[in-house]
Amino acid sequence: MSRFLLALILILGVSPGVAQAAPSVASAQREVDRLRTLAAEKFEDANEATIRIKALEKETNSLLTREAALQKELDAASTTLSRIAIAQYTAGGIGQGLDLLFSSDPTRYLSDAGTMDLLARNYSKQLREYATTKQKVEASQFVVADRTALLRAEREKLNRQVANAKADLAKAEKILKSLKKEDRERLAREEAARENKILNESKKYAQSYKGDNSRGSIALKYALKQVGDVYVWAAAGPTRWDCSGLTMRAFQQAGVSLPHSSRIQVKYGKSISAGSLKPGDLLFFGKPISHVSIYMGGGKMVQAPRPGKRVEVVKFVTMFGKKPFVGARRI
Repeated sequence: MSRFLLALILILGVSPGVAQAAPSVASAQREVDRLRTLAAEKFEDANEATIRIKALEKETNSLLTREAALQKELDAASTTLSRIAIAQYTAGGIGQGLDLLFSSDPTRYLSDAGTMDLLARNYSKQLREYATTKQKVEASQFVVADRTALLRAEREKLNRQVANAKADLAKAEKILKSLKKEDRERLAREEAARENKILNESKKYAQSYKGDNSRGSIALKYALKQVGDVYVWAAAGPTRWDCSGLTMRAFQQAGVSLPHSSRIQVKYGKSISAGSLKPGDLLFFGKPISHVSIYMGGGKMVQAPRPGKRVEVVKFVTMFGKKPFVGARRI
């Protein structure tokens, strides 16, 4: 058995004891493409997690600021009640003991039943304010703790998603390195030829589009100017893009703010049927959604597809690889 064949068997998980057709170099290329596409899906999952993290961070910071303000109110209310208690003791209104009066923490008065009874009778307003503020602080602390736990979980999820995506890319690289030098070089030449063909055709399509001044057309024109730029996860320009980074920045040129996530972008605009598409409509693929492109018209779409690819114009199909077309939105 050749070293190349053995490597593919080990990587692809084929049992040597079972009769199998010998894996071809072409099958290695298909597996590399599959892994790169899978990595792009996981990177889109990570984009969504990143947005959730930013929202949770903003909410948590706001809650912490509110808690700090409430704590100041609580401290002020506590100080007021302590002074009242001391004044009452000094005036002989509370017969408790000098240990309370000279305590380093006057708020100890507030835990004494006799003191609280007197305060309840003569200073009910101040006592209500103290109790209400204390309750608000405790509630705020509970919410902050809950949001902090969610934030920690989201960060852990993001790290796993990024690590899994990078692992897929590492597997793809391992497959390529397992090939004989001449096979690896041949695949590289063939891939370069395919990509150059797509690039040349994409440039022609981009140059042919005229459009108008609608939002969709403005966004589409911008996206078409990026044809040939490389795919990089989490990138949103000026020369590197992932799928939702490209659509986000394109619509930003048209005055529309979209999040950097295909799974969230699908919630914007209005739903459009496949038979009613117009240039500039967003096209979504995958269950769950993991890819977005922009419809160009004439059965074409522009996109930043996956690692190893460039921004391109390709045929719009209802099955993009193994990802089904799940809907379109007009922004």
